[in-house]
Parts: sequence; structure tokens; C-alpha cells
Amino acid sequence: MSPSAHSAAGTPEGTRHRRAAVIGSPIGHSRSPVLHRAAYAHLGLDCSYDAVEVLPPDLASFMEQVRHDDQWCGLSVTMPHKAAMVPLVHRLTGPAAVLKVLNTVTVDGAGSDRVLTGHNTDVAGIVGALRYGGVTHPPGSAVILGGGGTAAASLAALQLLGADHATVVVRSPERAASLQDLGRTLGLGVELREWSAAAACVLTADVAISTLPPRGADPLGGELLAAPAASTTAAPVLLDVAYDPWPSALASAWQARGGIIVPGLEMLIYQAVEQVRLFSGAAFADGAGVLKVMCDAVGAAAR
Repeated sequence: MSPSAHSAAGTPEGTRHRRAAVIGSPIGHSRSPVLHRAAYAHLGLDCSYDAVEVLPPDLASFMEQVRHDDQWCGLSVTMPHKAAMVPLVHRLTGPAAVLKVLNTVTVDGAGSDRVLTGHNTDVAGIVGALRYGGVTHPPGSAVILGGGGTAAASLAALQLLGADHATVVVRSPERAASLQDLGRTLGLGVELREWSAAAACVLTADVAISTLPPRGADPLGGELLAAPAASTTAAPVLLDVAYDPWPSALASAWQARGGIIVPGLEMLIYQAVEQVRLFSGAAFADGAGVLKVMCDAVGAAAR
């Protein structure tokens, strides 16, 4: 039986109980359990999914427990573990190998042969969310707010959408130099700007992605409301990865200026579909159905 089927040796695929979870700190706000549980119920898969608080000092020992428990099939990984998890897995695939940031771990094999593989489905989540928001052509001007792991995934997503340049606005440009290195790897020009330039940057953007934590961009929202009305007829798109509270102050200001807003919940849904695909193996047979039940579970508009 192939490792990708996530089956314990000697146990028929689809009959054993599986276990998955989202880990991070804090984690109580996560909507991932609602999304994943709806998906596994739809697929008829016996897989539990919980939110587990894991503090940074406990991450390595937690992963040792996962590796030695054959019920685990996967983890969703959120802050502050997206980069710290990289040295704790055996291998990285796709975007995770390039970005050196992951948000997903699959657990394959049985017994002493268990293998932890790191993936990054945030890139697919950002691409899906922006396309849902109407980004169907390469953006001429793209701005990312924040310089962490989600900003790295945003650069990869913009490159997949055809962008050739992006501006990253951060509080400490010298600490975000690795994003310029990543841009060179991706073939994407990256300009770093200080936070004092945030309003000027986003006011001229076709696409903006805020990777800041909840309420992190609230002051910027006030600056946008005070700025002169937009002179262009094109509606710029904002993806704010924070989804609680929603709408954020930034999203409200963006919409008031005639822009299109995409909540982080959309990104969460699209990246979760890819996680379910990875965790379910051969049991994943209805991507459109999984997307629908996930949207229904959190009250998102039907696709």
C-alpha cells in the first residue's frame, strides 16, 4: 500500500480511524476544525480534526508524539510555527521547499518508517482567493503588507498570477531582506518599503494583500479614509488574511473607496481543500463537493 494513502500496515484503506489537527498559539479562534470536519463527513472518512494549542518550546516534543502515533495523518500549521516546523520534518515539497515555510504536514508510513512531509497550501489558498475576488489578469501593481511566512507565500502566489514585481511594506526592511532573495528565486522583483509609506503604496495598487494579524492594519484603514477619492475606474482588490473580526478596519476603508475586498476566510477555505486532499489520500474523490460543504459550514457564498 502506498504511503500517500496514509494507511497503517495491514489496515484496509478507509476503515481505520485517522487523526488530524490544526496547531499554533493562540489557536482558539481557528475556523479550520469546522472546515475539515465538514469535508471528512462529506467524504465518509473516519477522521477527527481538532485545534491543539502548542507553544513554541513544546513544538519538537509534540512532533515526536505525532511521529510515533499511527493514527495521525496530518497537521495544519499556523503561527508561530510555519518556519519553526521546517527542520522538524523529513522533507519539503513544492512551494514549501522554495519558501522554507510550511503550513501543512502529512504523516505517512507506519511504525519506525513514519515520514513527515512539509507542504505549503497557503500559496494555492491565496491564488484561489484572489481569483475569487476577480483577479484574472497579471496585476500591474501589487503590494504586500507584512514580512512573515504568509508574505512569502503571497509572493509565490503573485508570481503564479503573472506578476513581475511586488512591493512589500514592513516595519523593519532590513529584517525582510530574505524576501528579496526569494523574489530573485521566483523571478519576481521585490521592493521593500518602510511602514510610513504603506498608505501611498496601497492607494496605487491593483492588488493588495495584508498578511498582518487581526487589527494590525486598523490605523492604515483610517489613513485610507482620509485620503482623496480614487481617480481610477478600475476596482482594486484587497485580500486581508485576517478574518476575525470581519470586516476589518482596513477592509471597510478599502470598500468605502470603491475597492473589492476578499476576506481571509476565502484563503482559508481554498488552502484547506488542498490540505484535505493531502490528508485523505485515495479517499479524496470530490473536490467540488468538498469546496461546497466547506463554504456551507462557515456561511461563505457558494462558488
